[in-house]
Amino acid sequence: MIRWLTEAVPRGRVAAFRTLIYLFVAADLVVFTPWVRTRASVPGELYHPLLVGRVLPLPTPTPTLVAVIFWALLLLALLAATGRAPRLLGWAVCGLYLEWMIIAMSYGKVDHDRFGLLVALAVLPTAGRARHGDTTRTEAGGWALRVTQIAVICTYFLAAWAKLRFGGLDWLTGSVLARAIIRRGTDLADLIAQVPYLLIVAQFGIVAFELLSPVVFLLPARWRLAMVGFFYSFHVVTVATITISFAPHLAAMTSFLPLERVRPLVWARRLIGRGPSEAATTDAPEPRPADVDPVPADQDPVADGAERTLDDQAPVVGRPAGP
Repeated sequence: MIRWLTEAVPRGRVAAFRTLIYLFVAADLVVFTPWVRTRASVPGELYHPLLVGRVLPLPTPTPTLVAVIFWALLLLALLAATGRAPRLLGWAVCGLYLEWMIIAMSYGKVDHDRFGLLVALAVLPTAGRARHGDTTRTEAGGWALRVTQIAVICTYFLAAWAKLRFGGLDWLTGSVLARAIIRRGTDLADLIAQVPYLLIVAQFGIVAFELLSPVVFLLPARWRLAMVGFFYSFHVVTVATITISFAPHLAAMTSFLPLERVRPLVWARRLIGRGPSEAATTDAPEPRPADVDPVPADQDPVADGAERTLDDQAPVVGRPAGP
């Protein structure tokens, strides 16, 4: 079990995953959850912190507190994406983002798609230093990726457990997807909803897929990637039908992928370095031997001199070598 949890991975994979996660945190602040800043204008009595916010305890959000967290987290996440000071910057980003999520989810709604991302932020500082393209393997980095993978799969499995625990079998045969389509469905969802019993079949399929998601750890590497590809396709359909993206979950799920093969900076350098003149030089065909005009040996001073030198050094057959 310990060997499985700490299976070594290339340091380049850890570096790529770290960069992706911290860049996503920065994007999350300005693209996916900018509405958290509006919590500062909500009356304090409506703030009911989550359990972790009550245990610590954390202060009631104010305009100053929210603004400081936003700008500090944005700056530190961008710095952490460079891979420098992985422990110091990593722990700082983890703490600030946790507080950002507590503020976001303490007003009556908790999103379960943040679990894998929060676990990734908590374990990345333990992975140590890692450089892009480094092929040496690290068990600490492997543990960080494995724990994130477990959190991603727990998100699926526990979601199915919650559906059956609170909704029972009625969740499978009810109108859950129909209500979601009415609230935020797309034109594609409207077409699907017209097919009799298709939404009921989809609800059975969703629960089955979530309950069977731990099977991904039992598959060979090639089939594991195929199953992760199915996970992503499921979320593509979800976005296309009911416009729910699960973006933080998708970012954490890249822990399954061989990210060390994706090196956009190297590709960009190669593209920039290969200018028109260089391309013309490298693409021009080399002249064939027949296209080169040979120079006669009697007209080539270098060849003639070389032959005379060799003749001078060669012993004459039949003559003794001594005086």
